[in-house]
Amino acid sequence: MMPSQIVVAGALIAGNALLVAQRAHPPALAGLWELPGGKVAAGESDESALARELKEELGVDVTVGARIGVDVALNTTTALRAYRVTQTGGELHPNDHRALRWITADELDDLDWVPADRTWLAELRQALTV
Repeated sequence: MMPSQIVVAGALIAGNALLVAQRAHPPALAGLWELPGGKVAAGESDESALARELKEELGVDVTVGARIGVDVALNTTTALRAYRVTQTGGELHPNDHRALRWITADELDDLDWVPADRTWLAELRQALTV
């Protein structure tokens, strides 16, 4: 069955660094690190949703590139999808997160990740070391 809700996440990579965001809420996930993003609205493409969410959450304009890894089932109706994104404008600001941080491939395993995002660590490591 296809998920009825898609959530998109952006792997913003600059050089050999990846932007990660620390969640402020909900309480169960607060303090954990993730790729920023959000829900795709009805009738919206993954790409336009991700660009909108990153503008709202981070204050940046991005172009959305290739998919990273596989869909991750968050529950029976929701799937999480990651895309590589490139910043094209705006200025980074944690509008919706406790903190933002740039990390390298060597730091991927050191972070306390949101469980779903751990799925992509191998692909993120590869993207950062190319």
